[in-house]
Amino acid sequence: MSNKVEKIGADGFSGKFGFIIACIGSAVGMANIWRFPYLVSEYGGLTFLLPYFLFVVIIACSGVMEEFSLGRWGGAGPVGSFGKAAAERGARRAGEAVGVLPVIGSLGLAIGYSVIMGWIFKYTKLSVTGELFALGGDTDAIGAAFGATAPEADTLGEAVSLVLSNGIFGVGNGWWIAVAVAVSAIIMCFGIAKGIELACKVMIPLLYVLFLCMAVYIATLPGAGEGYRFIFSLDPEGLLNWEVWIYAFGQAFFSLSVAGSGSVIYGSYLARNVDIKSSAKNVAVFDTLAALTATFVIIPAMATTGSGVASKGPGLMFVSLPEVFNGMGGFGRVLGIFFFAAVLFAGLTSVINLYETPVAFLQEKARLSRVPAVLIVHALGVVSAILIQAWASKWMDMVSIYICPFGAALAGIMFFYVMKKKTALDAVNLGAKKPVGRWFLPFGRFVYVPLCIVALVAGAILGGIG
Repeated sequence: MSNKVEKIGADGFSGKFGFIIACIGSAVGMANIWRFPYLVSEYGGLTFLLPYFLFVVIIACSGVMEEFSLGRWGGAGPVGSFGKAAAERGARRAGEAVGVLPVIGSLGLAIGYSVIMGWIFKYTKLSVTGELFALGGDTDAIGAAFGATAPEADTLGEAVSLVLSNGIFGVGNGWWIAVAVAVSAIIMCFGIAKGIELACKVMIPLLYVLFLCMAVYIATLPGAGEGYRFIFSLDPEGLLNWEVWIYAFGQAFFSLSVAGSGSVIYGSYLARNVDIKSSAKNVAVFDTLAALTATFVIIPAMATTGSGVASKGPGLMFVSLPEVFNGMGGFGRVLGIFFFAAVLFAGLTSVINLYETPVAFLQEKARLSRVPAVLIVHALGVVSAILIQAWASKWMDMVSIYICPFGAALAGIMFFYVMKKKTALDAVNLGAKKPVGRWFLPFGRFVYVPLCIVALVAGAILGGIG
């Protein structure tokens, strides 16, 4: 099949490779680095990995393919694509109204992610200058440094008041949040092919190279073998634990970025002659490889100190790992630089995808050109991120637990229930080397969409599963 571009709109990906690597960039993010290794550690190596691999296959073969197909068929983001799907039933306006929710969810995640990106930019700078390693192995000092970077408030009102009373850059990490959002805006102003795609073509390969370099070095350290043995361990009785399955599902669901927004909008920029099934497979494979590579760095690195992975959140990346790198001597500092640079690339490629949905919405509905839409959305993003930074974790929980699974379910309902069967099959098979069978629609209806509901309900009950 030719990789020649057959663009739907004025801008788009330059070809299949550009699309795939941008989607990999979207999927590879913080969940791969600070949550996945923790879950592997918590639930026992292969005991967690086997259910995770199963759910990756299920979601890639349903939700990822569906969202790519819906976006390309609709030629728009969730609002336009949902509206076009509902128009087949005479309800375009209702579909467009429903499509606003994933746009809100994407913007909400982008705002929370901007806070985290501020932390990452700061720690990348601290690792390069050596300031992070000047703290030595002092756990209290490292923890206090992160506490100053990421203050916490009990309520959103308290978080906003904290910033307003101390000045917008007088508390926490405001300057670095502004830097992170500015970098995202600059990349996105160049458009899809010359901005997002080009940035991903540079950053994603570098991410893998940096993680592989770290993995090779750590493999030579005393004690690392215990980490590898643990990763490959299997407890058959553990597979009977319902928590293993629900958290493996949640990790796969959120890691593959099915939320009715980012994959839909990237799909709208996709050439008509690109095989959706092959693209979804590649995204799933490389996202999983990124998570596994991070695991082969973090768990053996922790094993060299005789400790396990005790944190599933920011504490792992900004407190525990700096302690480990500090304890490795001179080359540990190099590992620290490599690590935060790799995390920076993972975060940036994800956050630009999150901002792209609201940017495309403004272009589509407000008839704005690219640059004004990018600047308006990022201005809203940076102000909001600075104001909510002390409540960022609760903000991210609110959006990811409720809005994202609901958005994924709505996209699934639009494609598998609202669109006519022939239209849906034609959409997913456009450009396919080998057409997807008729199994795809009932699988989406009776497996994937119910799983989206499970993600919503289980997340609400358990306080998040991904």
